[in-house]
Amino acid sequence: MRPSSSTHRPRLARRCFLPGGLLFVGALAALPGCKDASQNSASSANASSANAGSANGSAAAPSASASAGQPASSGGQVAPAYDASGPEIKIGAYFSLTGDTATFGQGSVKGIQMAFDEVNKAGGVLGKPLKLIVSDTASRSDQAGTVVNQLIYQQKVLAVLGEVASSSSLAGAPVCQSAKVPMLSPSSTNPAVTRIGDYIFRSCFIDDFTGAAAAKFARTTLKAKTAAVLTDSANDYSKGLSRAFLDEWQKAGGTLVAKQFYAKGDKDFRGQLTAIKGKNPDILYVPGYYTEVGNIAVQARSAGITQPLMGGDGWDSPKLYDIAQAQVQGCYFTNHYSAQSKDPRVVAFVSRFKALHSGETPDALTAVGYDAALVMADAIKRAGALDRAKLRDALAGTKNFAGVTGTFSIDANRNAVKPLVILKIQGKEGQYVTTVNP
Repeated sequence: MRPSSSTHRPRLARRCFLPGGLLFVGALAALPGCKDASQNSASSANASSANAGSANGSAAAPSASASAGQPASSGGQVAPAYDASGPEIKIGAYFSLTGDTATFGQGSVKGIQMAFDEVNKAGGVLGKPLKLIVSDTASRSDQAGTVVNQLIYQQKVLAVLGEVASSSSLAGAPVCQSAKVPMLSPSSTNPAVTRIGDYIFRSCFIDDFTGAAAAKFARTTLKAKTAAVLTDSANDYSKGLSRAFLDEWQKAGGTLVAKQFYAKGDKDFRGQLTAIKGKNPDILYVPGYYTEVGNIAVQARSAGITQPLMGGDGWDSPKLYDIAQAQVQGCYFTNHYSAQSKDPRVVAFVSRFKALHSGETPDALTAVGYDAALVMADAIKRAGALDRAKLRDALAGTKNFAGVTGTFSIDANRNAVKPLVILKIQGKEGQYVTTVNP
């Protein structure tokens, strides 16, 4: 995500209720299926105000910086203790439901809500149902700190799930850390995210693992000897994967013949691709998000680059195929899971999801969102009380969690130690190639 270079005044949040009773807190005018909270007086009476300076005796949220490089700060203020007397357990979530990477957030929330619904149907946690309160970052890292502040100090959630984009998690995590509110990211892979502090966790692998796995696969399986790398210079995710790929590539004896850069929002990549074509690499590694990757693939093929492209989980969106279905055929990417897995847990998960969503196949962001929600529910249960410090300790103690994205534990650095899969694009999906264990 490209950091904002100017101060941004956050818009007042809008509350609405999505199907299933999910409370959405966002700044944008509309979302599909969104019923304005003002039209639902019963629900509105039970929901905290999302506007700054909320009444009802609650403390106003600390001011938030708009810059992704300077995350919203709570000034070191620890959030008030969670009110355990309520009828439900409020869990906040911040994701990109609109904007350039909207499919990431939408998929994540579908998975989280599915998991919460299943937990609630089975009796909830500690005798109470889980309630998901979602705030939209609009695919902007400069919104992340603001919406996390709203979730903590106005919605008064017990814990936070999010984000997908590492740049947004890097902006939101310091707010959670200062407030001592546990945060669990389902899919932010940049190693710096959990280094922010002891209240910040992830239930996915990190760039060091997945970038290295991609390099090893390219060298040993694809027999590539030379590589070019095209990196989003303003995206923490892309930079982290590029660094890890290049470290392992050079250790494995591969030769780097070209290193080029672009920035989120760019449309014309012909200059970079012309330079890469002149070096004739065996593989082109493009660890970006699906919008730019799709355009890069189209322009790469037009430039005469016929070698396979390779990337990471940021490719996993149906929108990639809308942009470049023909041009990405035969390309590879690392991912969190394969929907084609024969693992009984995966088969059952995919079947249930398709039944709920008109035959739609759950993508990786849906799967990691589902797992993260169940990790959070399990940790609350093991904590034995609606206490954030105890919940933090329970998250840190997560061991051998059997999820749809693999069986994993949380290590001493609050990262998940888990396998990944490598997929080859055929048609409009990634076909399973192999699993890489940590």
